[in-house]
Amino acid sequence: MDLKLDAEALTAFLERHFTQVADQFEIVSVAPMELDLRLNVTEQHLRPGGTVSGPAMFALADVAVYLSILSMIGPVGLAVTTNCSIDFMRKPAAGQDLIASVRLLKLGRALAVGDVLIRSVGVEDPVARASLTYSLPPARPSA
Repeated sequence: MDLKLDAEALTAFLERHFTQVADQFEIVSVAPMELDLRLNVTEQHLRPGGTVSGPAMFALADVAVYLSILSMIGPVGLAVTTNCSIDFMRKPAAGQDLIASVRLLKLGRALAVGDVLIRSVGVEDPVARASLTYSLPPARPSA
């Protein structure tokens, strides 16, 4: 399978359609059925005690899978999350950005399923693992 959108095109899509969060994320790498996305951690992502919050890690996993799917199917804005399960395994390193590594396990006509490992930059052990399912809109007939 070939990529439909590279890192530059995905970044432009995010900046055009998700201006409210686009500056929080940076695509590190993209390959067929895989993507690495960085969360540029700021104070807004922290919980009391100074570690990255669960909701921030959920957003990272969700955006990472979404962009991974778009890299394969093209700019389909109406692909939506239908399920997410996330396991928080250890506390993220204080003050460090996070990297989500996505592997798409299934990319069908109606559903896509992805696994995500989230790590603190420079730390090998994952801080969270997520599994997400996306519903894909029906393909439009070609004219």
